[in-house]
Amino acid sequence: MATNRSYGTQICPGDTRFEHVGSEIGQRFKRCLVGVRLSRVAVSFLIIFLLFHYITNHFLNVLPNESQPSLLPADTSYRLRDLKHIKDLKRIKKSVSIELRDLEHKRNQMQDDISTHQGRLNSIEQMSKKAQNELDVLKRQIIQLKNEQREAAKPKIAAPARIVASETDNIILPTPTHYYRCHMHNCFDYSRCSLFSQFPVYVYPQKRNQDKSDIILFDVTSFIIGATESAFGKNAYVTHDPNSACIFVVRLGEVETAEGANAPTKIEASRVTNWLQSLSHWHGDGRNHILLSLTRRSTAQNPLLGVDTGRAMIAQSNFAPTQFRPGFDLVIPTLAVSGSVQKPQTSEQEVDQSDNDKWLDDSRSWVDEDIPVQVPAMRKYMLSFQGQWEPAGNTQIAIEDPEGDFKRVNIGGDQTFHQVFVDSLSKELNSNLHGKYLVQLKCTEDRLVTPGYSSEWALCGNFASRSLVLAQSTFTLISAPEQPSVVTTTSIFVIRLTEAIRSGAVPVVLGTHAVLPFDEFVAWEKAAIIIPQARITELSFLLSNTPHAEILSMRRQARFIYDTYFSSPYAVVDSILAVVRSRLQIPPLPVLDEPSDVIEHESFKIENHEVSPGDAQSEFGIPPPEPRIDSPKFIRNFTMATIDSRDTWNSVPGPFNLYPYLPADRILPTDAQFMGSTNGFRPIGEGTGGTGKVYQSSLGGNSPREQFTIVMLTYERDDVLMQAIERLIGLPHLNKVVVVWNSPQPPNDALRWPKIDVEVVVVHPNRNSLNNRFVPWDEIQTECVLSIDDDAHLRHDEMLFGFRVWRQHRDRIVGFPGRFHAWDAAGGKWNYNSNHTCELSMVLTGAAFFHKYYMYLYTHWMPSAIREIVDEYMNCEDIAINFLVSHITRQPPVKVTSRWTFRCPGCPVALSQSQEHFDERHKCINKFVKIFGYMPLVFTQIRADSILFKTRLPHDKQKCFKFI
Repeated sequence: MATNRSYGTQICPGDTRFEHVGSEIGQRFKRCLVGVRLSRVAVSFLIIFLLFHYITNHFLNVLPNESQPSLLPADTSYRLRDLKHIKDLKRIKKSVSIELRDLEHKRNQMQDDISTHQGRLNSIEQMSKKAQNELDVLKRQIIQLKNEQREAAKPKIAAPARIVASETDNIILPTPTHYYRCHMHNCFDYSRCSLFSQFPVYVYPQKRNQDKSDIILFDVTSFIIGATESAFGKNAYVTHDPNSACIFVVRLGEVETAEGANAPTKIEASRVTNWLQSLSHWHGDGRNHILLSLTRRSTAQNPLLGVDTGRAMIAQSNFAPTQFRPGFDLVIPTLAVSGSVQKPQTSEQEVDQSDNDKWLDDSRSWVDEDIPVQVPAMRKYMLSFQGQWEPAGNTQIAIEDPEGDFKRVNIGGDQTFHQVFVDSLSKELNSNLHGKYLVQLKCTEDRLVTPGYSSEWALCGNFASRSLVLAQSTFTLISAPEQPSVVTTTSIFVIRLTEAIRSGAVPVVLGTHAVLPFDEFVAWEKAAIIIPQARITELSFLLSNTPHAEILSMRRQARFIYDTYFSSPYAVVDSILAVVRSRLQIPPLPVLDEPSDVIEHESFKIENHEVSPGDAQSEFGIPPPEPRIDSPKFIRNFTMATIDSRDTWNSVPGPFNLYPYLPADRILPTDAQFMGSTNGFRPIGEGTGGTGKVYQSSLGGNSPREQFTIVMLTYERDDVLMQAIERLIGLPHLNKVVVVWNSPQPPNDALRWPKIDVEVVVVHPNRNSLNNRFVPWDEIQTECVLSIDDDAHLRHDEMLFGFRVWRQHRDRIVGFPGRFHAWDAAGGKWNYNSNHTCELSMVLTGAAFFHKYYMYLYTHWMPSAIREIVDEYMNCEDIAINFLVSHITRQPPVKVTSRWTFRCPGCPVALSQSQEHFDERHKCINKFVKIFGYMPLVFTQIRADSILFKTRLPHDKQKCFKFI
């Protein structure tokens, strides 16, 4: 019996245990192969096969050949038994191979099953994630609905219906003891001017000589008639229904006399009183009437002096002290300087109406190109004064006092003060210690002398010659009438003031007794230096110690006052009505949105949308899109007309329109968000704060929740536009996408617009203009606007971070690509620069957030000359909006993240890369500087990044943003 060392047991021919041993070996192989990898099985099988092949060849080679005589010993039975054993091994090998193939098949089948189950697991995980997101959305909606339900329990007051007066609404007012004692509280009928009346104004038609039955008392010049008709014709408050009117305007104006402008009207006061009482809506006392006396000459006429004007308000430039009623009457500018678009005249005589057509047709947005620039702060002359004193001796006139009695007063002026005045100016003229002075105390023979009242200095020269001197003066001295008992203000005084603020010479008003135009609301202390007459000897010290920044600030504010309230008949008339409306605390009419020509289109769902890093679906914690939330409008209608009334008069754009929202609206203190004023606020972590997902789930901050609107300008780049819209899928806090379709032809009907989570509105302007980017379209219903080019690739997290930064800097432009203005010392001009720098002054609006308020100002307030330059070059609109915002805020823009430019693979070569593009932008900057009068851009050396940016955090904390 032989021993098999491989199996460790005895095997005899025909032994039944052999099959059992082979079966046991197969099972061991099976268990072994199932537990090992295929590569190991293959290697083992190869080794066994080689060993078997080697053993078989060995035995076959040592066996004797049957054809030859055997050389082996006669006893070879053991070799035959070994040969049979080899055959059994072959049979075992075959069986093992079959087992291995079966096992391989089963293994492959198991791997397929595993792959199938893995796919099902992934699908289940995706479904679970989707369900979790939907659950988060539902939870968010539930929380939002609960908040809205709680906030709805505090109802908001709806917009009131308009209430206007009627003929039967005239009430009986107690008669004041004298018309000189009229004030708003005792001489004005408030019952005709409800807060909700919208301030209707009725203007009496101007009676002309064609109707011989009319009583003509004031032969008003044709220029005044044309100017007032044009101004009132454009005014939105004017009504043709006198029964519903709040205010009645009677136009008096400049009176023609054969003796000249300074001659008295020769109309008896009693006749004027009777004429006023005969007006159809005078109602016996002239309540709610404005007697408007406009003039364009430096005249000493005062046709209403001594006239019983009853309860009517007087608006004119010449006032006697007993005639002027503070808080009731109005000192207004003359038209001698307003609208100086006309060519300079050699005298103060009236020019033809045709020379003033442009002036009469223009509004406050027009820019007088003859106005000098505001820099440098110090000009050729430190102070200038031109005038001629022509006193009338100790002439006395009779003046009625407030008690109705007449007294004799001297109109020759204060001789003591007059001598001190002359000596002080002469001393400074000769010393030049505090700078160069230009003092002319007598007009030259070849210059026109325009006399006024005998207690004031006469004008020398004409408008053009005086403007030439003022353009070279840092300050100009304006002496109030030296006899305050005779006149409170005069047309010559007002003309001097108007010419000064127009030319950029800071007015130095000598005499606090003088009443300045619209001083009830205009803060003249921000635009002029007003000192008592007794300070004339200290004037030089005061002026020499005024910092340059203060000089330029007063000069800039004076230019605003001139442009807004003095520059044209339209501005003067609108300002007169605005004074009365502001007294009554009636809000102005709301500014109008631009109607949108919307093009309907069909949207399609995007399959297999690619999610990029930083998008809402890849960034941790970014909330899903929420329902549309429009910004509340006109919630400060009446507080704007009360607590902020004076502020609106002294800041851009003035008090003439009501805006739906302002970037500088007041914010609540933090504790108010949790106690009594919770409406709309969504604090982070319910007030406990947080990072990561907790931070992303709420806007937090100092303002209630809100959303932003994307405005995307496009021109014949359909594929690029569709890709840009598709990238907005899933963007939170997005209210709407407004596509401004600048192409002349409407979109092709076959264009497949991506369906995103918000409405995509296509607006088709009537012409191709880059100014369309900043038009206040009525489709924009949020305060925040993100202006973005169709080829600008911004990630969701970048837009969301920029939005959060803007919420803390609502009055500034917040954006990504930064640029700056660089001074060319050799050329003495400004250049546009896009190089990388540590200091910038502009943020390009190809990717920038700003307040919709600035769209109103860009379209309706900013000088139209700037928009014309943008259209001329088809360029520079982003520079213009940066000029505008910096001019208003005196603040630089805010740059966010490290982006300096954008790349658009596959887009056509942009025009912004050409040298011609940069040359045009150089020209734009210098032209804008001339229009604004100075360089309004402000430098900044910082940018905004997320608070936890590059901060090492504990392992259990998350950053605000993954990539920012």
